[in-house]
Amino acid sequence: QVQPVESGGGLVQAGGSLTLTCAASGGTFSSYGMGWFRQAPGKERVFVAAISRRGSNTYYTDSVKGRFTISRDNGNNIVYLQMNSLKPEDTAVYYCTCSQGLIPGRSPSEYNYWGQGTQVTVSS
Repeated sequence: QVQPVESGGGLVQAGGSLTLTCAASGGTFSSYGMGWFRQAPGKERVFVAAISRRGSNTYYTDSVKGRFTISRDNGNNIVYLQMNSLKPEDTAVYYCTCSQGLIPGRSPSEYNYWGQGTQVTVSS
């Protein structure tokens, strides 16, 4: 099974940028769709972005379209989340996750393996 590990979180001012990295070990990375979810304090874990196995298809929640970009490097077993024009409402713990499904979905229940998360804090 694949184990994702996130990095790259931190504190940034509104309008700034961060790139999250997820390195996956074990399993066959290219056989998994990959996703990013986030969870703010006291709220549910929600979908942010996903990318298909070969990277040909990407999916975003409406609130991050045009600001966030998901990409993957199957040769190095890495998935990225480039976040630009960050807003205070983007503050959350961001989780990387893997899906065995043909098309990575928008529900946490559609994903099989999760990282521990990385904190992103956007100050106003």
